Amino acid sequence: MAAIKDEILATVFKPNGVGCTTVDGIMSTTTKVLTRTERFQERVRRHIEDNYIDFLPNHTSPDLFLEESDSLEREINELLATVGQEGQNALSEANTKLTTCGLNLREILLGLRVSQHVLKIDDLFQCVEEAKATKDYLTVLDLVGKLRNLIYCEDGATPQGVERIFYKLDCYDTVKVKYHVQVHLLQQNLQERFDRLVQLNCKSFPTSRCVTLQLSKNLTQLQDIVLALFQPHYNPAKLCEFLFDNCIEPLILKPVSVEYDENAEGGTYVQLSLSYSTKESSSGQLLRPTYTQVFEHFKQLLQTLSSINISVSSTQHVFSLIGDHFKDRMLELLVSECLVPAVPETMEDYQTSTLREDVVQFEQFLADTFLIDPEKDNALTKFTEQYETFYRNRLYKRVLEMAREIMQRDLQDMTLLEERTVVGGVTGDPFLFPRCMVSKSTMDFVKLMERIVRSPSRKGINSDVKDDTEVPSNPLAGAISVMLNAYVVEVPKIHKKLLESIPQQSVLLYNNCYFLAHWVSNNAKKGIECFAALVKMLHTTGNKYFKVQVNYQESILMDIMSGLVFENPHTLGTTPLKLVRQCLRQLELLKNVWQNVLPDNVYNSTFCDLLHTFISELVRRIFTLRDISATMASELSDLIDVVLEKAPQLFKEHHEVVHVRSWMKLQQLKTLMNASLKEITELWCDGAGPLTASFKADEIKHLIRALFQDSDRRAKAINQII
Repeated sequence: MAAIKDEILATVFKPNGVGCTTVDGIMSTTTKVLTRTERFQERVRRHIEDNYIDFLPNHTSPDLFLEESDSLEREINELLATVGQEGQNALSEANTKLTTCGLNLREILLGLRVSQHVLKIDDLFQCVEEAKATKDYLTVLDLVGKLRNLIYCEDGATPQGVERIFYKLDCYDTVKVKYHVQVHLLQQNLQERFDRLVQLNCKSFPTSRCVTLQLSKNLTQLQDIVLALFQPHYNPAKLCEFLFDNCIEPLILKPVSVEYDENAEGGTYVQLSLSYSTKESSSGQLLRPTYTQVFEHFKQLLQTLSSINISVSSTQHVFSLIGDHFKDRMLELLVSECLVPAVPETMEDYQTSTLREDVVQFEQFLADTFLIDPEKDNALTKFTEQYETFYRNRLYKRVLEMAREIMQRDLQDMTLLEERTVVGGVTGDPFLFPRCMVSKSTMDFVKLMERIVRSPSRKGINSDVKDDTEVPSNPLAGAISVMLNAYVVEVPKIHKKLLESIPQQSVLLYNNCYFLAHWVSNNAKKGIECFAALVKMLHTTGNKYFKVQVNYQESILMDIMSGLVFENPHTLGTTPLKLVRQCLRQLELLKNVWQNVLPDNVYNSTFCDLLHTFISELVRRIFTLRDISATMASELSDLIDVVLEKAPQLFKEHHEVVHVRSWMKLQQLKTLMNASLKEITELWCDGAGPLTASFKADEIKHLIRALFQDSDRRAKAINQII
């Protein structure tokens, strides 16, 4: 049995540098190593306690401990190699002490590794202090990163057993606090250095502000500080807020005076100064810079700051970190307050504008400086894609604003309209608009519409665009329809009071609407949408307000005639003649404001209707008399004579009065006032005479009864009226 054990020992415990070939030898060596390790750990413990628990002065270098730790670890590993797993299994029954010895070695090795972990952290802290003394901030930054990995075990190389025991050490919380203090001090020092190298100043005055940016020309020092400062955990919010509030936003919204000095502060700094007004405009409208000025100043700002725009990681530059804080607001402000207002609003400006191309170039500039990521931050790309839509909307808006401004002009400011193709006017030519007066504003309205129908197609404006379907051929397609719909709605509202109080306003509106309808009909083939409906709408609107005015004039006449009462059956008196003359004067006044404004045919037709209303009322009131004396008959004849004399003068061509429907009836009534029974019966002529054209049999019978006393002759005459 002893021989077998010796053979196994000879096989398992081979000489390995520790001089152990027997179990007793290994145990003796292990005991010595354990003793040395325990003493070492005790000294390490006192070192850590002095530094991180009791905070006592301690000048021992952790390097000495680390060297001793490495030596102990090598010895333990050699012993562990000697006490192999196979040897333990072979001798487990022979000697359990050997197994226990291996377990003790592993336990002490774990403790030793924990001590090494703490000593490495302590060594890094001392290295940090040394690097800070030399102001080697990049080295400090690297050491702080290593400290974080060791303290929080983020590198993945720390064994779980070591990590678990390290977290339970009394010194762990102190180590963390010391680490965070170092991080804070480093951040503070870097920020102070950065603020000296990059000086941002803003001076505010009662109505203005001056912003100054100074950057050191010592690029090596500046970029080292920037690289150390702009780490993933760094928050440049203060810098970003200053740049956006005092530089970027004013550059977009305000006219800014920009001065650049390449040799400021004795040639040690570059300087950019921005000056702008903070005074509110009295009109409420801000004076905005052109988009080209904004782009130029923007480029100058970023170029001044370019010395800090270094790569801080494989995927980020300083500008990309800064841009993350305000680029969305910046792009939104740039598009809404600078680019959209800069979109051309006339066809002439559109033809010469390079806005879209300039925006593409500016977006590339922002991408090249890493301020934006064009694949994600696509506000400028969307603007260029929607450029045509913005242009159409702006053009539409301007055209409609011009149309609205025209609509608000005084209708009474009028001009003579006379379309002519040959000398002699337009008489009988249905394709030419009749001679009349229209508002000058309407002529301007027509000129605006003519510019629209003459507007060049998009293809003609921009030959570089190949896709004809991108926008309609005419960027103002449909504008005329919108304008005319607005005209018939807005003009009556704008001029409501004058339309109600001044007769000439109504006829001008009538002429305006009919002339617009005439223009639409003549230009229907030029792409005017729903032209038939537009013509009908314009005619309806013109007729509506003209009819209202005609009805109002008729009501005036009827109101005057309401006072015509025959109080004395024997004599007419002065009142009837006075009222008739008042009606004629009213018509004369209306003639003065209508005759040279309306087309002749419309004027004549309208006055025929007004005269018919007046004459019909006069005749009706005469027929209310049941007894007309010879004196009254003569006076009524004279009264009718006044109308017959004055009425033709209301027309340019006096004979036009014959078209008044009741004109012949009035003439015949005058004849009847002076006729005998015989003459009346002859004029009736058994229902075939001239009186039958205007009178009914009952009316003639009524006049005979009123004019002549009851007698056989009167009865015979009445019997003849059938």
